[in-house]
Amino acid sequence: MAQGRGWEGAVLRLLRARDFEFTVTDAEDITPHYRRLRLTDGGMLAATGVHPTMWVRLWFADGGRPHQRAYTLVDPDPAAGTFALEFALHDGRASDWARAARPGDTIEATVQGTGFQHPDPAPSHLVAIGDPASLPALNSLLDALGPAPATLWFEGERDGLPCRADPSRHEIRQVPRRDAGAHLVERVRAELPALLADTPHPYVWIACDTATTRTLSSYVRRELGVPRQRVHALGYWRAA
Repeated sequence: MAQGRGWEGAVLRLLRARDFEFTVTDAEDITPHYRRLRLTDGGMLAATGVHPTMWVRLWFADGGRPHQRAYTLVDPDPAAGTFALEFALHDGRASDWARAARPGDTIEATVQGTGFQHPDPAPSHLVAIGDPASLPALNSLLDALGPAPATLWFEGERDGLPCRADPSRHEIRQVPRRDAGAHLVERVRAELPALLADTPHPYVWIACDTATTRTLSSYVRRELGVPRQRVHALGYWRAA
């Protein structure tokens, strides 16, 4: 299964990555730009177990070359061997595949590098900064951290998206995407320091485009002094 994946596939094999084949069982358009696929796992969940924000690498053919993208599992069910994937649709091979996917279609996948460590001590307040691409992981995080209050900066349109925030303890601050993420950075820099001043054990989770994530991660650690082990930052996509 892993043949023909170029240097990425070779590196993953050396790292003892595990390969599986998923089968689409259902497809649903949540909004015109957000699509959910339900799949069977090809035995993956029984073999690997499940943890919060768990993700897999999907493999696509792109002009005859291998192309992989990572997606977070939604509602994984090890007993049934099923889960869903959600796609924020844009131009690109992965989105093209998701738009066209129908029951019975298959996709090859690799599991390697995913993991989750619960913050210790538990967060007194969760700070999350994300967008539609990282929404599945954000939802999984909210489920995993249970009763912790949270403040969420969400970049982009949220109308109709399946956000699991609880209004009784989760505040969502909507931020339009402007200036390639610079507007989001400006908002967070203006609002986050006051929030952290009243938070003894924060946990900061950042998952936006790669450049914005890098900028905010550096700001939170170097200028606000949040310890590295209390910050999780991962770029979910690259701005064109």
